[in-house]
Amino acid sequence: MRCFTQSDLNSLDALYRINLINGLSGFKSANLIGTVAADGNENVAIFSSVIHLGSDPPILGFIHRPITAGGNTYENIKQTGFYTINHLSTEIMEEGHHTSANYDRDVSEFEMTNLKSEYLNDFKAPFVAHAPVKIGMKYLEEYVIKPNETILMVGEIISVYIEDTLLESDGFINLSNGNIVAVNGPDGYSLTKLEQRYPLQYPKPK
Repeated sequence: MRCFTQSDLNSLDALYRINLINGLSGFKSANLIGTVAADGNENVAIFSSVIHLGSDPPILGFIHRPITAGGNTYENIKQTGFYTINHLSTEIMEEGHHTSANYDRDVSEFEMTNLKSEYLNDFKAPFVAHAPVKIGMKYLEEYVIKPNETILMVGEIISVYIEDTLLESDGFINLSNGNIVAVNGPDGYSLTKLEQRYPLQYPKPK
């Protein structure tokens, strides 16, 4: 088994280190975050950092890169207060990955890919039309991660749209039924399969 010390990690080639460290946390969710600027220009970008923060109230978070690195997602959310989180499936996987390209602010990734935006029930941010799970979010607050100045963005779930074939009778979302992919490292996409569900666990008697 290969061992990397902290000294080893610090001396690695930058791209090698990105690939290595990015994969250490395991499979991550693949989500397209849709926003719109105050002037109406739409934006969609791929993120692999969406996390569950609580069910009551229902809130989600995601990590945004430092403001100094640019990116329209943060600016649009701060301008309007709303955004969407859309699951990535094999159908839109390649187009979704392309949204990681660094376009100028006045260029919409919806226009540069085959992804289509849609507005549902007067929600103020665009959803991704073919995503099997779509979540409407309202911005709540943010926290700066001091060691690298990334930002934890926290939002409240306002609305949820789920394909019928994914939703089970107890509320479980079977992502396998939607060909929803996970991210391995910074640029690897994997199709997962549900192996087993286990019941709620209780302490074993002594």
